[in-house]
Amino acid sequence: MSIRHGLLALLERGPRYGSQLRTEFESRTGSTWPLNVGQVYTTLARLERDGLVAPGGEDHAGHTLYAITDDGRTELRDWYERPVDRTSPPRDELSIKLAMAVGAPGVDIRAVIQAQRHATLKAMQDYTRLKAGALAAIESGRSRERDDLAWLLVLEQLIFQTEAEARWLDHSESRLVRLAALGPADPPAPPDAPGPDAAPATGTNRPAARTRRG
Repeated sequence: MSIRHGLLALLERGPRYGSQLRTEFESRTGSTWPLNVGQVYTTLARLERDGLVAPGGEDHAGHTLYAITDDGRTELRDWYERPVDRTSPPRDELSIKLAMAVGAPGVDIRAVIQAQRHATLKAMQDYTRLKAGALAAIESGRSRERDDLAWLLVLEQLIFQTEAEARWLDHSESRLVRLAALGPADPPAPPDAPGPDAAPATGTNRPAARTRRG
């Protein structure tokens, strides 16, 4: 999540102070990624250091305002135009958990998958209910449409994400079942090991003599 660019986007609409930026950021994203004021001011300090924002005076209550600079606008435009880099995907706790659970002693990986599937489906239901509320607010005209539309886009991304996660869990369980049905593969015999029907070694390469019947 780019807090840095999110704050620049809000400052492009006009000077803001720290807690105001936090409130507007959470309003846009439906508090999906809550911020604390310290995090906001730390990010603002870095933006100021990089010349992307500058102090813009104070409001009537004495809050220090920050304003975006020309370099900040250039950075923001570049961010909008630049695709999100997927070459180094963020660590996903669920993927790591299943990877470590494979073959772990005393761990029922299918139980892990089933527990996660239950939580994922519940989250999907919650997101779908919130989406219905956001749509109703937009259609009724009784809300700040810009913020509700932004929140709707975030909600729909979360719904698609949980749908994909549920499909991946189903796929993972099916694959584990298929691999379990195959059973463990027999290890290959050492190259010099005799087969099960081989005659005992006699110390010579000649065949053993047959006993003549009388």
